[in-house]
Amino acid sequence: MSGGLLIAGTTSDAGKSVVTAGICRWLVRRGVKVAPFKAQNMSLNSFVTREGAEIGRAQAMQAQAARVEPTALMNPVLLKPGSDRSSQVVLMGKPVGEMSARGYHGGRQEALLGTVTECLEELRSTYDAVICEGAGSPAEINLRRTDIVNMGIARAARFPVLVVGDIDRGGVFASFFGTTALLSAEDQALVAGYLVNKFRGDVSLLEPGLDMLYGLTGRRTYGVLPYAHGLGIDEEDGLRVSLRGAVRESVVAPPHGEDVLRVAVCAVPLMSNFTDVDALAAEPGVVVRFVDRAEELADADLVIVPGTRGTVKALAWLRERGLADALVRRAAEGRPVLGICGGFQVLGERIEDEVESRAGVVDGLGLLPVRVRFDRDKTLARPVGSALGEPVEGYEIHHGVADVRGGEPFLDGCRVGAVWGTHWHGSLESDAFRRRFLVEVARAAGRRFVPAPDTSFGVLREEQLDRLGDLVEEHADTDALWRLIEGGAPVGLPFVPPGAPPLGAGAGAGAPESRGAAPDPAPQSPEGLGFAGSAGPTGSRGQGLDCAGPTPQELDVAGSAEATPQGLGEAAVVHVDQEAK
Repeated sequence: MSGGLLIAGTTSDAGKSVVTAGICRWLVRRGVKVAPFKAQNMSLNSFVTREGAEIGRAQAMQAQAARVEPTALMNPVLLKPGSDRSSQVVLMGKPVGEMSARGYHGGRQEALLGTVTECLEELRSTYDAVICEGAGSPAEINLRRTDIVNMGIARAARFPVLVVGDIDRGGVFASFFGTTALLSAEDQALVAGYLVNKFRGDVSLLEPGLDMLYGLTGRRTYGVLPYAHGLGIDEEDGLRVSLRGAVRESVVAPPHGEDVLRVAVCAVPLMSNFTDVDALAAEPGVVVRFVDRAEELADADLVIVPGTRGTVKALAWLRERGLADALVRRAAEGRPVLGICGGFQVLGERIEDEVESRAGVVDGLGLLPVRVRFDRDKTLARPVGSALGEPVEGYEIHHGVADVRGGEPFLDGCRVGAVWGTHWHGSLESDAFRRRFLVEVARAAGRRFVPAPDTSFGVLREEQLDRLGDLVEEHADTDALWRLIEGGAPVGLPFVPPGAPPLGAGAGAGAPESRGAAPDPAPQSPEGLGFAGSAGPTGSRGQGLDCAGPTPQELDVAGSAEATPQGLGEAAVVHVDQEAK
């Protein structure tokens, strides 16, 4: 078997990531060697693989669901927004520069089709099945010409497509029908059917609508997944805590000690890797919330300043909202504050940034004896160490280089009183260290909080992934799914009019006028796209992976020091994939 499936969605946030993870877990429990894949991801939540490649956290989570080690092959293109108009382009796990949305969709994206198809073929040669996740909606007709993540990759691989719709939002039948009807005839031939997500109530009440949908489209519905609380795992972007709801619902026991511990996370602009606080939310008696007002820090026992893709912008935001002054007062009173990555940099004395914001020298909050200089090269690492007498593992993703000039050592950063700072993401997932850290926080906050002695974040994560697998196994037609993965889309699926609109109607003169006229290029070879021979974006073929890519010059991306992110407020041309996990 060397099959595959692409999970598309009627919208962002429809549940593509969790469905992909659930199918991976279902397959691996059946003894199938399976891998996840997402050709292009836009997210500020990323992860570092063991070979030092940066990929989306959702793909790392899906790899865990498949019980395989994540690699750059599973997410060859990662876009990290720096504003509504520009993103850092990470190719095969390494940053190659900044690019505007218009520039990326103006032809540069299409040049990456050879790279992503090569990565997909490498996975297919190694695994029995590859489950691909799309992005946004496949019916974004303004982007179809350069699409490499939805129907573009499905056409290149001849993979069947399953469209997921969130019925909790309403309008799911119209969304299924409209998504199909806006695709070209060639693309429609790969759309095998639909999967309803987040259904509440009696499924029998839904069945007449599913029958009518079949009559309208000739495509069956492969399952109706019930609404399941607390399945938010490693979200792409957003302000939800992945495990908070699940732990509150599944853990019946009260806090282990006499008090709860309240954690406030400053919702800074361009917040990245907010999943760092998931492990705290997994602890019985720890209440985590995101805040954006100074008064919301008053009753917090711990305040976290999280990572951000815009450190200088986040610092200005904290000052504008009075949060900076509140943090300084907390530190003077000996009340706990933790800065992670960009948040660590904000707490320092000085930031010298000629790379990310090009703001030059900017004063930090001065709570830690640290000076930060932004380097053009990004640090991507998987450090292992110890702190507070306990072993710790984490991962690093940052341009800022910290010069620590005092304080008590704390991981790669330092501690002064009740203020801690580190570049390490994921450190709180180390159970013994997390418990020791919470003991320190409770002592400084004057709380009679005691962490539970047996909370295992890794076990909780596995339980969540098993729940996803259970949902697929119990509520989807798995026999039919298996046939799709193994044999491809059913032959003879009917065309649903009107099809993709003619490009000449609004996407450029001289476009074909026939039905389903969205361009459907055959996958091109790397040579045909002007790839730079065997060298990858950094001359290393993607850390030993056999997928060549265009150089930054061929993509015409600006080096990160040349990027000039614009202010927020104007809609981006590029879609933002914000998945509900």
